[in-house]
Amino acid sequence: MLYWSHLMIPYFSTHLKGVIAMSRKVIVVGGVAGGASAAARLRRLEEDAQITVYERGPDASFSNCSLPFLLSGVVPGAGDLIMITPEKFKNQYNLDVCTRHEVVEIDRAGKRVRVKDLSSGRDFWDGYDQLILAPGANPLLPPIQGLDTARVFTVKDVKDIRELDAFLRQGKIKELAVVGGGFIGLEVAENLCLAGVRVTLVEAQDQVMAPLDYDMAQTLHKVLYDHGVELILGDGVKRLMPDGLELTSGRKVSAPGVVMALGVRPEVTLAKQCGLELGETGGILVDQCCRTSDPSIFAVGDAIEVRSMLTGRPMRLTQAGPAQKEARAAADSICGRPDLVRPFLGSSVIKLFDWTAACTGLNEKTARAAGVAYDFVYVLPGDRVGLMPGAQPVQFKLLYQPDTGKVLGAQAISRGAADKRIDVVATLIAMGGTLEDLKNLELCYAPMYGTAKDVVNYAALVALNVKQGVFRQVPVTAVRGLVAQKACIVDVREAAEYEAGHIVGAVNIPLSQLRARTAELPRDRPVYLHCRTSQRSYNAIMALQGMGWDNLYNISGSFLGLSYYEFFNDQVTDRERILTAYNFN
Repeated sequence: MLYWSHLMIPYFSTHLKGVIAMSRKVIVVGGVAGGASAAARLRRLEEDAQITVYERGPDASFSNCSLPFLLSGVVPGAGDLIMITPEKFKNQYNLDVCTRHEVVEIDRAGKRVRVKDLSSGRDFWDGYDQLILAPGANPLLPPIQGLDTARVFTVKDVKDIRELDAFLRQGKIKELAVVGGGFIGLEVAENLCLAGVRVTLVEAQDQVMAPLDYDMAQTLHKVLYDHGVELILGDGVKRLMPDGLELTSGRKVSAPGVVMALGVRPEVTLAKQCGLELGETGGILVDQCCRTSDPSIFAVGDAIEVRSMLTGRPMRLTQAGPAQKEARAAADSICGRPDLVRPFLGSSVIKLFDWTAACTGLNEKTARAAGVAYDFVYVLPGDRVGLMPGAQPVQFKLLYQPDTGKVLGAQAISRGAADKRIDVVATLIAMGGTLEDLKNLELCYAPMYGTAKDVVNYAALVALNVKQGVFRQVPVTAVRGLVAQKACIVDVREAAEYEAGHIVGAVNIPLSQLRARTAELPRDRPVYLHCRTSQRSYNAIMALQGMGWDNLYNISGSFLGLSYYEFFNDQVTDRERILTAYNFN
C-alpha cells in the first residue's frame, strides 16, 4: 500500500499539544462538503473548540452533486439543495458559519487570515490555532473568444443553477449547447432534455465519460442519440457567439446559451499565496492526515492531490466520498486521533436517462499510461434471472493482471443494477483481491435481485478461463478489421436470429447443428465464433476443441456487444456497415 510518507510528520509529538490545549481556535475556509463535514466532526470531538467557517458564496453545505436535477424538476426548488443553513449550524452544532465572507490572505507566521466581508466590503484579521482549507475547485473556462458576449453558464453552486434555471424559464428557451462530456455535462444534458430543451453536446475527445474505455462509452453515445441529444465528438470550441458557438472544424452550433462543463481546476490561490507546497497535479500536497507542508494547516476536498491505490501515482478526485473521508481525517488529526486517509480507486457512477454507468480502479487507458500489464474480459450476463420482470443485461468489463490474476478495475453499464456490481469489485480491489477471490464471492441471490452465478462471479470465471488458456478471445473492437480481412466468422445462433441481423460475411452454423456440420469449418486459418452474448459460442468452442480444433477464438460480447459498439458511429458517419441490422434485445 502506498502512502504520502514523504510528508508524514511524527504523529504523537505534534498531537499531544492538541490534546492538552484548551479551547482551540479552528478556522475552516470553505463551507461546502469537505469544509462543513470537517467543522461538524471537530465539534463532535471538542465541544469547547472555537470553530469558524468562512464561505465566500451565499450558501453553505448544499448538495452540489444534485445541482443539475433542479433543471428537470427532480429537485423541486433551489431551496431544497440547501442541506443546512448558517442558523442551523449555530443552533445544532454551535458553529459560526459566515457566508459571503472570503478569506483573501493567510499569514502563516502570525497564524491568522484576512477576511473580506463581501456584503459590507469590510476587511478584518482572524487568528487560528489550526486552519483547514476546503476551497474546492473552479469550473474551467478556457480563453475562448466571445466569453464576454455569449450567454455562458457554469454549474458550481446553487447560485449558478438558479441562474441557468431562471434563464430557461423566463426566456422559454428551447435549445441549448453543453460543452463537455464528463459527469456534469452529461447530467446537465439529461436534465435539460427532460425539461423539454433540445441539447447539442460538444466534446473535444472522441468519447464522453473519460473514466470509461472507448468501447464501453459507445453505449452512452447510443443512449444520448436515442434521446435526441446531438452529440458532437472530436471537435472543440473555437469561439462563442451571442447565438451559439463555432467549433474548431468551422461547424456552427445554434444556441441562445452555452453551459460550460469542461471540468474543474483546484482552487489553490490561497495555498500558493502563502507558500504551501503543491503536488504534481497542481493540487495542494497533503499527507495521510490531510496536513499540508505547514503543520498547522490542513486541506481537504477538490483542492488537494491524492494518490491512486493501484499505481501510487498522484491524482485529483472531485468526489464527495473522498472529501468526506479527508474531512474526518483532518478533524481527527487536529484532535489527536489517528485517522489516516488511504489512497483512492476513483469509483464513480452516473445515471443517464434510464441507464446506469459505473466504474472503479484502472481502465485500459490508465493502465497503459501507468505501465501496468493487464488483460480484460467483456461479458453481458443478466442482472437477474431472465424470466423476472425488468431483467436486463449488464455490460461488464473486468481488468486484471495476466500473471497474478489481481483485479485492477471494472466498468459496468446497464438499465439494471450496474452500480452494485462495481461496489463489489471496488471492495475486492481494496482488499487486494484476485480473480479467484472474485469467483468465490458469496453474494445475495434471489431471482428478482440477481442470479446464482452473479455478474461479477461470471466475469471472474470467464477471465480465469482466458488466463488459464482454456479458450482464446478477441474483442468487439477487432471485428471490423476481421470483416475487412474476410476472416472466417461463424455465427452459432439459430437461423431466425441470424436472419434478423448478422455480421457481414459471417456463416451461420447454429450450435444445435454444429456437431453435424464440422466439415464446413476450416482448420488451416483462425475461426472466430460468436452468438448473442458469447455463451453459446463458448460452448461451441469447447466442443470443437474437444474434437481437435485449435484455431478458434470467441468474440467477447458477441452480437449484442457488437451492436452497441457499432451503432453510434454508424449513424453519424458514412462508413460501411458491418452489421446487416442491430439487435439490442
